[in-house]
Amino acid sequence: METRPKLTDFDLFLYGKGTHYRAYEKLGAHLLEENGESGAYFAVWAPNAETVSVIGSFNNWEAWIHQMHPINGSGIWELFIPGVKEGDQYKFEIKGPDGFWGQKSDPYAFYAEIRPRTASIVYDLSRYQWNDADWMAQRPQAKWHEKPISVYEVHLGSWKRGDGLRWLTYRELAEQLVPYATEMGYTHIELMPIAEHPFDGSWGYQTSGYYAPTSRFGTPDDFRYLVDRCHQNGLGVILDWVPAHFPKDAHGLGYFDGTHLYEHSDPRQGEHRDWGTLIFNYGRNEVSGFLLSNAAFWAREYHLDGMRVDAVASMLYLDYSREAGQWIPNRYGGRENLEAIEFLKHFNSILHREFPGILTFAEESTAFPQVSHPVENGGLGFDFKWNMGWMNDTLKYFSKDPIHRKYHQGDLTFSMIYAFTENFILPFSHDEVVHGKASLLDKMPGDFWQKFANMRLLFAYMFAHPGKKLLFMGCEIGQWREWDAATSLDWNLLDFEPHQKLKILVAKLNELYTGQAALYDIESSWEGFDWIDFQDAENSVISFLRKGRDSREIIVCILNLTPTPRNGYRIGLPQPDKWAVILNTDAETYGGSNAGPEEGRIFDAHHLPWHDKGFSVQLDLPPLGALMLKSVRNPDKQ
Repeated sequence: METRPKLTDFDLFLYGKGTHYRAYEKLGAHLLEENGESGAYFAVWAPNAETVSVIGSFNNWEAWIHQMHPINGSGIWELFIPGVKEGDQYKFEIKGPDGFWGQKSDPYAFYAEIRPRTASIVYDLSRYQWNDADWMAQRPQAKWHEKPISVYEVHLGSWKRGDGLRWLTYRELAEQLVPYATEMGYTHIELMPIAEHPFDGSWGYQTSGYYAPTSRFGTPDDFRYLVDRCHQNGLGVILDWVPAHFPKDAHGLGYFDGTHLYEHSDPRQGEHRDWGTLIFNYGRNEVSGFLLSNAAFWAREYHLDGMRVDAVASMLYLDYSREAGQWIPNRYGGRENLEAIEFLKHFNSILHREFPGILTFAEESTAFPQVSHPVENGGLGFDFKWNMGWMNDTLKYFSKDPIHRKYHQGDLTFSMIYAFTENFILPFSHDEVVHGKASLLDKMPGDFWQKFANMRLLFAYMFAHPGKKLLFMGCEIGQWREWDAATSLDWNLLDFEPHQKLKILVAKLNELYTGQAALYDIESSWEGFDWIDFQDAENSVISFLRKGRDSREIIVCILNLTPTPRNGYRIGLPQPDKWAVILNTDAETYGGSNAGPEEGRIFDAHHLPWHDKGFSVQLDLPPLGALMLKSVRNPDKQ
């Protein structure tokens, strides 16, 4: 048993300043021994409450039995209750001003009942024995900006289901998801929000228990086991984190002590009408501290390697999705949420200081400047920003019939105008395959063969383009249906050759991306990219170079974006080496027609200048196909 985690004056000072980054160690419910008696210590922040009681399975949910005591005008209430044990359920019953009465779940609870029940559960986080020491030891030295990052985005409730459509447990997922992601060659798994949430249909984006992994799939230690197994197999784990808003459910954070405690009181600041949710008051120290402590909690207690912050645009702008008169300008009369901006800088500064090697990603869809630039240089401090512009333009282009693509080639090449203004990750996420948008495969034009050829071409373009990669589950097998969170992916599709071979291609692209320095070494600078030709709109062919820090690491990428083969097509080359074909997406191996040069074939560069390059080569470009050629001084060492 621990000693009593009594809140000291210094704890209270830090909590009031919003800088108690281990607040979860003092607030909430903690098993311990006091005066020779085993039990639990409870603490909760409810500054405007008149009385606060701990109710639970240990006192028949009667509020009069265990009334809490306020601490020195801090707004925090505490109580030690003998006899409470792990697994006991509890809530805080709060009486507040103006006759308010509510039974609230613990904001700092480590575990919670499965929906529709809403009680918190006493849980001991101290006993899990980690087996990822090697991973954690090397992580601070990892220079991820110079390494490949290929992320598999997963919704745990619908990646795969068990018998009778039951959810797989965290431990079952550890035995099935981890080897699958490893086999596919991903470097990271990104989990859609797994913090406790009351409504399955929110996909976790309406969080009620910020410190509790959802009990849908098991216990907190079961979730640790999943993360542990990822690390033991060389996979990083990124958590989708939601500090932008929270739900209005009666047991949650909203109107917590009979006042607008965690949220703004004015709905023009404190409510997302579109989402039916409440907005955190980032300017209140205890609220921003709650979230900062939470971010540190996931990193420290669950060894998570990254945080993807959801809906950052909605945090940055006071007028986000609001009409005139529905928002309040900042103190300078502007639309920027100054408190949220400072919170995000604080978040990034703390995580990077406390957990070297951890990564932060911003889902941010506007032109807000310097999202992925260091805080000390005036940026928000994220490591990477989702490139939503690239995603939208790319899908708009690929959805067009190839006969019309020559008029829209700018949609495909425009991204290079701004590709190095931020450190980008290229996302094909869950948001693109729901709500009537169609699956990626079904977005593709043409007949059955052309749809798959376009998918192969789309993925090759993604992996060749500068920027880290993110692909949502199911896209790699050519899911026909839109994603449905209530059921499993259609794994039976792998019984059919086109789907099986598309999966082989994605694994091949991951292999190339993680194995060829030219494709990942320099992803945030022009030094790693050079156009060969982006002007052949008439033939809908584009070609470019990817370059590594070693001048010998060069890959030529050529995309034929129509179903017409381009035989004898000349491509400019930067040097007179031999060039090996390392990818042909039209190979039969991937479900193609075997047009164009086979993988492994060696070409000699011609001393014929072309495309403003000193050398060139003639190639047969396959229909709706991508080729990659690598410079090889010695063909036996590709």
